[in-house]
Amino acid sequence: MAAPHQIRLSDGTAIGGDRVYVIAEAGVNHNGSIARAVEMVEMAARAGADAVKFQTFSAERLVTGSAPKAAYQQEHTGGGSQQDMLRALELSHADHETLMAACRDNQVTFLSTPFEEQSADLLDGFDVAAFKLPSGELTNIPFLRHVAAKGRPMIISTGMSEIEEVEEAVEAVRAAGNDQIVLLHCLSQYPADPAEANLRAIPTLQSAFNCPVGYSDHTPGNAVSIAAVALGASVVEKHFTLDKDLPGPDHKASLEPDELETFISQIRVTLSALGDGRKRCMDSEHNTAQVARKSLVTSQPVSKGQLIKPTMLIVKRPGTGILPRCFDEVTGRHAARDIPADTVLEWSDLA
Repeated sequence: MAAPHQIRLSDGTAIGGDRVYVIAEAGVNHNGSIARAVEMVEMAARAGADAVKFQTFSAERLVTGSAPKAAYQQEHTGGGSQQDMLRALELSHADHETLMAACRDNQVTFLSTPFEEQSADLLDGFDVAAFKLPSGELTNIPFLRHVAAKGRPMIISTGMSEIEEVEEAVEAVRAAGNDQIVLLHCLSQYPADPAEANLRAIPTLQSAFNCPVGYSDHTPGNAVSIAAVALGASVVEKHFTLDKDLPGPDHKASLEPDELETFISQIRVTLSALGDGRKRCMDSEHNTAQVARKSLVTSQPVSKGQLIKPTMLIVKRPGTGILPRCFDEVTGRHAARDIPADTVLEWSDLA
């Protein structure tokens, strides 16, 4: 399958090439503390992430006052409304400025997810490198059109969706004049069961929409993201936290600092291990091939001019001489010199 085309973020970073773009998802794990959010930027940069992603929203514009929490949110934050929970996690205009400065200082890209039009407008004013759209907004076609019209690259999660819904979303974005799309396959459960990850949807999305496709991972550990990279994911997004025991909806399904560093290292190793797909002897194997492979060897002394018969040949290590596959080419030839027994034959030994 041909590789999907690349897109280039506003900061010049390419997605869809020979490198996996790793998004460290801070989300709302700052718990409303800008100091903690800055510390998370520093931690993600040390771990080797390409980008740190937050969430930009107004609780009043995002949910009704009576909207319930998701089951996983209730489990980790207790009672109360979703709006009350989110209100404590909002980032102000000044907070965004602080976080963008922290990202610049730590040479990591700032990303954030807008959940409604005004928040998208705010991020656009900050000249963000791309918009990251959440799975919950995939069917919000008016919102997708609003964001697409800004002309910035869009990284769109596709959790909870049927492929027809993804198709409608992609068509809406492209109809608005924006073809700078990255899709993220996703299982919207926290934590997610690896048995439901359905990673083979990654090449399905690549083939269907001819764009880079990545994976937004909510499963425990690293194995599923590593498999996603092996299946062609151009982007991997993973939640992280400073401490899994902090109160909040997403901490339990997140990686701690040392885990994030290991995660990113394993992603890089996995990508390097994939190679270019051309089967060949690698440079590091040449010496082993000489030692482990075999050559045609004389089983008895052969005089100069003597006709070489099959009974005069055996196959032994090392593999530095004429390969055994050339057995029929060697028999019937004449010796160009006197050849002792147990000699690894070279073509120069034959007349």
